[in-house]
Amino acid sequence: MRHAGVGVGVGLWGPSPRGDRPQKDKGAGKGSAKAAALHAVQSVQSVRGSSPPPSPQSPPRQILAKSTEMIRQSSLTRLGCIINTAVNGGKRSGNGDTQWYFSQVKGTLDDDVTEADIISCVEFNHDGDLLATGDKGGRVVIFQRDPVSKSVIPRRGEYNVYSTFQSHEPEFDYLKSLEIEEKINKIRWLKRKNQAHFLLSTNDKTIKLWKVSERDKKVEGYNTKEETGQARDPSCITQLRVPVIKPMELMVEASPRRIFANAHTYHINSISVNSDQETYLSADDLRINLWHLEITDQSFNIVDIKPTNMEELTEVITAAEFHPVECNLFVYSSSKGTIRLCDMRAAALCDRHSKLFEEPEDPTNRSFFSEIISSISDVKLSNSGRYMISRDYLSVKVWDLHMETKPIESYPVHEYLRSKLCSLYENDCIFDKFECCWNGNDSAIMTGSYNNFFRMFDRTTKKDATLEASRDVAKPKTLLKPRKVCTGGKRKKDDISVDCLDFNKKILHTAWHPLENIIAVAATNNLFLFQDKF
Repeated sequence: MRHAGVGVGVGLWGPSPRGDRPQKDKGAGKGSAKAAALHAVQSVQSVRGSSPPPSPQSPPRQILAKSTEMIRQSSLTRLGCIINTAVNGGKRSGNGDTQWYFSQVKGTLDDDVTEADIISCVEFNHDGDLLATGDKGGRVVIFQRDPVSKSVIPRRGEYNVYSTFQSHEPEFDYLKSLEIEEKINKIRWLKRKNQAHFLLSTNDKTIKLWKVSERDKKVEGYNTKEETGQARDPSCITQLRVPVIKPMELMVEASPRRIFANAHTYHINSISVNSDQETYLSADDLRINLWHLEITDQSFNIVDIKPTNMEELTEVITAAEFHPVECNLFVYSSSKGTIRLCDMRAAALCDRHSKLFEEPEDPTNRSFFSEIISSISDVKLSNSGRYMISRDYLSVKVWDLHMETKPIESYPVHEYLRSKLCSLYENDCIFDKFECCWNGNDSAIMTGSYNNFFRMFDRTTKKDATLEASRDVAKPKTLLKPRKVCTGGKRKKDDISVDCLDFNKKILHTAWHPLENIIAVAATNNLFLFQDKF
């Protein structure tokens, strides 16, 4: 392994199709649903076990049996309705689609947006109770799930500010005469091991490990220092006292525990924590380094695609991620539209990949912009570790790790922009890097688009939806109406023409709660939260 020189320093549109049995809802209402279902079952059982009272005018046995069967079917129908309502939340439209509702918006809705306030990354932690955002000003804001919103029926996705801290400051590299921005490129949570939370944040050059902890007690009555913290003169100490612990107002502290610096020549675009929770990788345009969370002064270079002669450079690394289960596997994507899977057991330097995922180019769509729009901006492995999604400029693709030749699914995100590529090239929008994400059970995918639109794709039903994160929907419990972009000819009242799209409003960063249908969408300086039921 080569040493890198380092200086000090539930489905989206209905239940899963696995069999005909109803799937359990991980949200609230379990107790009430179970109680109602149990009551209905008991009703059916009481009907089945009942017999008509003895009477000289008792009806014939055939009529009685038919009547009992009708009552039984009615009770079973009622039981089915109760279970269906409890499992699906009772908020589905006629065609079985999930209906998304506005929950919250964070940030001001003013037209004047400060550059430093633009959100640059969004990330839920592993249980979804915390949601972190980073911005171009180097700040990290952590939101915590409102405990009340988890206990009500149905559960609500409401978050309050938990902690805010300055993660990175602007720097200047005097050796290269290069200004280093404070913008947060990525945030990654570590799995919780104790009462504190840990996360990694990075700008273009430096990665920091932060500890976020709570303090609601303080110690008073020190012998060697005053209450203000100043040291006491030992000659003035005439008696010893036992310090006491007293309660105080809850305070959330964020402190940097490790700083990993000076290992990347180029801008860091990805960080990913390994499943062993002891190591992580960081990737820039040409190299990927492997770090141990306890060691800051050395890392190991595991991928290096820098050619001897930089004029021979044909591609750059665009994203990298560890496998969620196998600690020896990781993937990285490139600007040429390829994804490589590497096994660290094969060699210390993973310049030779184990698998290469690449889709054959369609000759009919070949153009001057083909190489640009085929560049992969994001890659995410599924929670199960069997699949991965990749996002290029116009589409999102699903790959099976067992099949390299072509994706098993492909979803167009904004195909209507293919005819606009020339103007998108001129205004640099063609170089925008959209992220993508999975839902908790890998049955749905979300990614962003322009005009504050974001797209959702259900892998089970093959249905898709275009929704909008805007101030028009920023009212409690507002139902999001599907939007449609038309390319020409007659258009309906709510449709929007492709010529009217605002390319300055773009959804680049999204996140999906790991256990529930709660989504976070970053729209410029605002963070929108939506959920599937109220």
